[in-house]
Amino acid sequence: MANKVTQWNASGDVTDRFSRPLRDLRISVIDRCNYRCPYCMPADVYGEAFEFLPRRHWLTAGEIKRVAGLITQLGASKLRITGGEPLLRRDIVDIVGKLASLPGVDDLALTTNGTLLADKANDLKAAGLKRITVSVDSLDEKIFKEMSGGRGDIHSVLDGIAAARSAGLDPIKINVVVQKGKNDATILDLLEHFRGSGMIPRFIEYMDVGTLNGWKLDEVVPSKTLVERISERWPLRPLERNYRGEVASRYAFEDGQGEIGFISSVSEPFCGACHRARLSADGKLYTCLFASEGLDLREPMRAGIGDADLVGLLQNAWRSREDRYSELRGKETKAADESRVEMYRIGG
Repeated sequence: MANKVTQWNASGDVTDRFSRPLRDLRISVIDRCNYRCPYCMPADVYGEAFEFLPRRHWLTAGEIKRVAGLITQLGASKLRITGGEPLLRRDIVDIVGKLASLPGVDDLALTTNGTLLADKANDLKAAGLKRITVSVDSLDEKIFKEMSGGRGDIHSVLDGIAAARSAGLDPIKINVVVQKGKNDATILDLLEHFRGSGMIPRFIEYMDVGTLNGWKLDEVVPSKTLVERISERWPLRPLERNYRGEVASRYAFEDGQGEIGFISSVSEPFCGACHRARLSADGKLYTCLFASEGLDLREPMRAGIGDADLVGLLQNAWRSREDRYSELRGKETKAADESRVEMYRIGG
């Protein structure tokens, strides 16, 4: 098997059918999680009897490095490790180390629910992780536990955030999925806690990812509504995006106490600038968060495919890409009746 990444394609970048380049790879390293958030892995579906992938089907750390290395040669420079819950992988530090060693990687980040972070933050930093994002849907203990499917402990998450900060995994971003009637009344308290800390809360509109979360449009709180609500308490001013294709609209507190972001996939789709590919734990490449099918890379790799042929598969997948689901979603009040990959398989 050809495991060494070769620099055979120095000419680089590929674009899809809408001239969107490949800049960002989200790598799901595991299809399991210690939470059961209703908007992602509802407990009534993913119960004790649910059969997740056999571990032998997960890509190994070396296989993940190989794919990521070839994709960076096609133009990607940002790598984000996701899950499931990536810190459940026993070899997560090894995975981070291998990805950090790749040339051309400008940003290596990891998204976690934070429960296991306190014990791993220093090792992740030492392995080469640059920054971290932690999911915190509310600081209210009851609401937090409910939104984690009864499994989350906010105190362990806050301990994990403190450890990440001490380790230097900055800037720390705090992801908040906002669902009307669930946690939208607690966002000001959450902001009160994180304002002035240097951490960046980001409010994410509740999305119709997958097919099992019972999504309804009337449970979405538009980002515009949140901006208005927050501005009444703490005036905000808009900031320029850090780079073209950045998913979050950025705002700063007028009093200098930091910034916040809004990810508005439902009310203000940003498909036109999307440059993200996603790699699932079992080695399938998806070109959209809302995709129904992915390109299998694991079997060709384990059958001995060479780097040149593997890159050919990757190039063809991206060049054929015409995904723009969020722009085409329209005003449906529920998710379309179709098969889509579930979010826990490919990260957010």
